[in-house]
Amino acid sequence: MAATVLPSTRIPGRGFVVGALALVAGAIAWEILARRYFTPVRLPPLSQIWDRAVETAMDGRLLQHIGASMFRILAGFIVGSVVGIVLGLAMGAFASVRRFLDPIVNFLRFIPPIAWLSPFLIWFGIGETTKVLLIVYTVTFMVMLNTLAGIVAIPRNRIRVAQCLGASRLQVFFLVMTPASVAYILTGMRIAMTNAFVTIVTAEMIAAQAGLGYLILVSKNFGGTDLIFLGMITLGILGFLTDRAFVYAIRRYAHRYHLQ
Repeated sequence: MAATVLPSTRIPGRGFVVGALALVAGAIAWEILARRYFTPVRLPPLSQIWDRAVETAMDGRLLQHIGASMFRILAGFIVGSVVGIVLGLAMGAFASVRRFLDPIVNFLRFIPPIAWLSPFLIWFGIGETTKVLLIVYTVTFMVMLNTLAGIVAIPRNRIRVAQCLGASRLQVFFLVMTPASVAYILTGMRIAMTNAFVTIVTAEMIAAQAGLGYLILVSKNFGGTDLIFLGMITLGILGFLTDRAFVYAIRRYAHRYHLQ
């Protein structure tokens, strides 16, 4: 007897629906708890935060802060990713480069980006260079180490087969090592994006006149708790959207690398 194939019971978009319901439930719980157990200075209700979001969006302040932060994040992310990929590939492919850079990398990567803020302020001033370089520093090591891990994870037999077929050292590098490490590179970039958002907040709290970190700091000084939470929520939304856009782009143009 032939087996009966049951129709799929999977609901299209089920994950989106569940996620949306979780957000709605969380928002309702926040509103109730804030109104019943807290004062607006300690925990403002979401309705109040929404009113401030509309107000600051209408007068242009919120968009100004978003634009400043996203410019710094994306500029530092792009430069740091390029530097990290180049260094990671070089360290993985060439033993001499790895031996030379390994002690330097393993020394610098344990120094947090915020520790470089004061030296960068002395060297580059309070302009955009300092904040972008902090992002570059944050991103570089994450992307570099993941790229290196991708090279190290390549089975030696794959390289030997290419060499047996007559591939030169450069051909092995560009046609075997680099493609095999792409999934690791993309994963490192995705993780590094999170670190970039973390770092920019600290940098803008100390050396900025605009940005979401600056908004959070100034609001704290004037007791604007609703603006503090607005800055935090905006960062979360921007981070989520940036991550989703990155994953979508990879699935659209490099789906064979299976980025989750």
